[in-house]
Amino acid sequence: MGAVVPLAMGSHKGSEEHHVVSDTGTEQSVGHAIAGAPFQVYLSEGVGPDKEGTPVQAKGDAALRTVVKAFNYMMEHRTEYIRFDEALTKDALQKVIIEPKVVNRDGKEFLLLVARTAQPNRVNLLISASALEEKGYLNDPDQLVPVLAREFQWVVSKSDTTPKRQAKVLPSDFKRAPIKTNHEIAKMSGEEREHLLQELFRTYLTTIDRYRSLEGQSYYETGSTTRISPAQPDSTTKLYDIRVREALQKIVREPYFQEQTPKAVRSLLNGKVWNVAFADIPDRDWATRTRVVPKEQSIIVGEQDNTIQPAMVLINIHRSASPDDPFFAETNGLPMGALPAEILARVIAREIQDNITEKSMRGHVAQDELSAPQ
Repeated sequence: MGAVVPLAMGSHKGSEEHHVVSDTGTEQSVGHAIAGAPFQVYLSEGVGPDKEGTPVQAKGDAALRTVVKAFNYMMEHRTEYIRFDEALTKDALQKVIIEPKVVNRDGKEFLLLVARTAQPNRVNLLISASALEEKGYLNDPDQLVPVLAREFQWVVSKSDTTPKRQAKVLPSDFKRAPIKTNHEIAKMSGEEREHLLQELFRTYLTTIDRYRSLEGQSYYETGSTTRISPAQPDSTTKLYDIRVREALQKIVREPYFQEQTPKAVRSLLNGKVWNVAFADIPDRDWATRTRVVPKEQSIIVGEQDNTIQPAMVLINIHRSASPDDPFFAETNGLPMGALPAEILARVIAREIQDNITEKSMRGHVAQDELSAPQ
């Protein structure tokens, strides 16, 4: 087995420093291929061959075999792992590197860590050989597969280096907001609507943890009531942000929503909805709410000088639907944060469809604010 010499051996201090190349920009080993995959698996110095027959070599061999077998299985069943399949389609993963240890800037060790590279839209996946052994994954690729599959939500997220949305649109920019009329939206294809949504994400449309209530909290695994501790204090917020945005993309793109909840599709693209927020508000017994500013606070936006009352959709992310919610049956008792993207999209779309014009910022919103996390 060959060895690859990383820029920072085994003690990584931050994703910006995870460029696994030598100081001269040349690599010093041949990767281990995964059948059909665009990436290869490398062993870092300190994990690869020492003297023949030593414990270091045995651990390196076992780590490599385990990781390669796990990825070979995932390639054979790639359609079962949505994020993995998406990463392959986007060619987001440059390489997989097995290190002696993987440590973040705070000195915390991780089994897996996604690291940005010098190439736009591409990342490396770092794997800790010592953590593989400590957690019982060494020589057990079947147990490693679901753990690897979950990590690809971060591969997809960190590889996305497209320009981020502005913090807000200043009043002077309202007329230039790229919103469309309902008539224009109706004529657009699903792909065109999704492209427009991405433009709005870069201007005024936000998806945020409204009360910063999720910092350090565990998050729900999709389709399960199991909660997982975050790798970083903001990991849960970032993960739910990914899920909410994926749900919004489904709403504007897929024909189902155009047919069943057309008002939701229109409202996301015509300037009515400015924020789809998520938060953990345990003192409130609702799963979703819509807030629309009072009429006297209306603003004029877009080239057509449309008068709108900006709305916010709020998702109580760790709350399950109530029996009287119109989407109760579809959620199967799962909290909002555990819903698959397709179901979360239906929940959000139904909330907008039913409530976008009926709610206002008066009344119960004051109580919600009082009970929100500080």
